Amino acid sequence: MHGTTVLCIKHKGKIVIGADGQVSLQSTVFKHNAKKVRRLYHDKIIAGFAGSTSDAFALFQRFEGKLEEYNGNISRAAIELSKEWRTDKVLRRLEAMLIVANKEKLYILSGAGDIIEPDEDILAIGSGGPYAQAAALALKRYSNLDARGIVEESLNIASDICIYTNKKFTIEVL
Repeated sequence: MHGTTVLCIKHKGKIVIGADGQVSLQSTVFKHNAKKVRRLYHDKIIAGFAGSTSDAFALFQRFEGKLEEYNGNISRAAIELSKEWRTDKVLRRLEAMLIVANKEKLYILSGAGDIIEPDEDILAIGSGGPYAQAAALALKRYSNLDARGIVEESLNIASDICIYTNKKFTIEVL
């Protein structure tokens, strides 16, 4: 996915997700303060997206519906959304990725049917995702920063490298 950085980490009992606010189309920046993370299901789940904004909102809505249907069971909701995303003729054309997390689980969801759970409780998506993920991994292993501090500093590092990532962050903590 081009055009953003979303990072999620589970560290020292906290779940933190953060994203930059830049919205780009090709080589033009259209917006600086977009909110790409949000709270779902009675504020018990946090989520972020990379990709097409309208597609991501459609996926958020579907995922929220699955959470309601399965009483907040994030794993079951993720599986059911992924199955629907892969097989539905309209949904499978959506160009977005989601990170969803609660106190126990973190997942990346993609239109290819992927449900990825990380080994080291760090997930990142978007064009700046690999930079933020590498920074977060190093900071988690070798610093005394808390989860929020790791997300903020990792997004800062990604924004220094990725031209599609700015320093206008939205951060949510569970």
